[in-house]
Amino acid sequence: MKVRETIPTAENSHNMNQMPDSMLVVGTTLDNLKSAILGETGASAKYAAYAKAAREQGYDQIARLFEATSAAEQIHIGLEFGLVSEMDPDYVKPTAEAPEAHASDLNLIDGAKGEIFETSDMYPAFIKVAQEEGNAKAVQVFTRAKLAESVHAERYLEAYNDIDAADDDKFYLCPICGYIHKGEDFEKCPICFCPKASFRAF
Repeated sequence: MKVRETIPTAENSHNMNQMPDSMLVVGTTLDNLKSAILGETGASAKYAAYAKAAREQGYDQIARLFEATSAAEQIHIGLEFGLVSEMDPDYVKPTAEAPEAHASDLNLIDGAKGEIFETSDMYPAFIKVAQEEGNAKAVQVFTRAKLAESVHAERYLEAYNDIDAADDDKFYLCPICGYIHKGEDFEKCPICFCPKASFRAF
């Protein structure tokens, strides 16, 4: 993902459309925040299980990617939970059981499919509702998560295509928005402009 002159927003970006004929159930922004937390919680647990499987299968770099993405989903959960807590102080975070993991190539495809759904369907729909309700905080949180998820999908597909040609590159996780960069060649997050020095290495 290239760094733009200005931080990307729902208003200045042209990749915010929702897939046509979506079957997604959309509610109020509060409902959507809770739904996003539930989905991200499941994704985080799944990626942690996939990381363990990848390491057992001898794919250290893929394991580190899954670990970074699991941590990224926790960032999204934290941001979304913060907003829910303002509107529904009694809300309790959900938990999720780790699913069964399979061969790492299949786990990468499964991960990419989930991230593509979030970036092309779920978050665009949630952004639209938050805009209609005038909830600027939710628009920003959903937008940053949506943009990060598209990069997660890209990382998974790249790892899938290069599963037999891995390198030693590290993955760097933005602590603000959950963006993941592969390799050393960056100065800041292209989504929120957080500096490289603040990133967490995997």
